[in-house]
Amino acid sequence: MTGLEEKTLKSEEIFSGKVISLHLQDVELPNGKQSKREIIKHPGAVAIIALTDDNKIVLVEQYRKALERTIVEIPAGKLEKGEEPALCARRELEEETSYECESLELLTSFYTSPGFADEIIHVFLAKGLTKKENPAALDEDEFVNLEELTLEEALQYVKEQKIYDAKTIYAVQYLQLQEALHK
Repeated sequence: MTGLEEKTLKSEEIFSGKVISLHLQDVELPNGKQSKREIIKHPGAVAIIALTDDNKIVLVEQYRKALERTIVEIPAGKLEKGEEPALCARRELEEETSYECESLELLTSFYTSPGFADEIIHVFLAKGLTKKENPAALDEDEFVNLEELTLEEALQYVKEQKIYDAKTIYAVQYLQLQEALHK
């Protein structure tokens, strides 16, 4: 991979919001020419594949303004500054679903859109779920409907584009692969 790096000549933050910031960068390309890059900085996130004792996937239906529609997703949320991903995963699971988990395993981490953003999502598998009597509240601007689906139902949701985001499709495919490996 040597020889492919882009040297940052100048970086200017042109927007700083509640979740992201946008930076305009002047870079020197490997061939010595210059170009501009628009980079979104994100604090990172977690996503949770939560399985009930009867092997149903816990999902949330949520309106996504960028898409102007609702989609069904695995529970997920943004890391707070300095927050450990596992602690964030437990917090988000409780806030979005009212569940707490006995076991939590990090499966993988991946960049969502490395062409223009540095967001990384840490994907966890949560098992041994129990409903909390007094769960943490959702964020004041967050509204969700809870769904629990079998793997077959989730695969149908993918076909119908009710499940339509990468992290949730990853989750469904991960569970499908696990099922195939254990048959």
